Amino acid sequence: MQSIPENLLLVGQINGVFGVQGWVKIYSDTEPRENIFRYSPWWIKHRGQWHAAKVEDFKGQNGGKALVAKLDLIDDREVAREYMGCDIAIERNQLQHHADEFYWIDLIGCQVVNLQGETLGEVVDLIETGAHDVLRVKGATEELIPFVPDTFIIEIDQAAKRITVDWQAEAE
Repeated sequence: MQSIPENLLLVGQINGVFGVQGWVKIYSDTEPRENIFRYSPWWIKHRGQWHAAKVEDFKGQNGGKALVAKLDLIDDREVAREYMGCDIAIERNQLQHHADEFYWIDLIGCQVVNLQGETLGEVVDLIETGAHDVLRVKGATEELIPFVPDTFIIEIDQAAKRITVDWQAEAE
């Protein structure tokens, strides 16, 4: 599991170089993808350390399918190569957050308990599907629980890192 300071939230990754002046290709986990440019500063994990970076310029390429950015930390193509694969994070306090909202990353590691009080396991991933999102829970068995509030997801207690679900574990 990768280490990230609690005050940071992963939002993307540098996944290539673009041109000779230090521009980099960006993979964005934000929705829509271009929203990654709404946040500043970015925190880039380079050689095991987090560094603040300012986005000096950005644009879409290939009809908006690809994103590229010019960061103040990178001045040429060779330096840009060193940043390929580096994670991009932002400070959590940059996000607008309402009391009843949460981010997927906040659900990872939550204990999942059903209405009968049985612990089903821990949330290890969330999967986006066309119909609805799905919690991937690992315990004695692996459960895929549809993320449908008030139907399968009964309560999310972020402070206690606990999710109550209306779900039965599959027999081993």
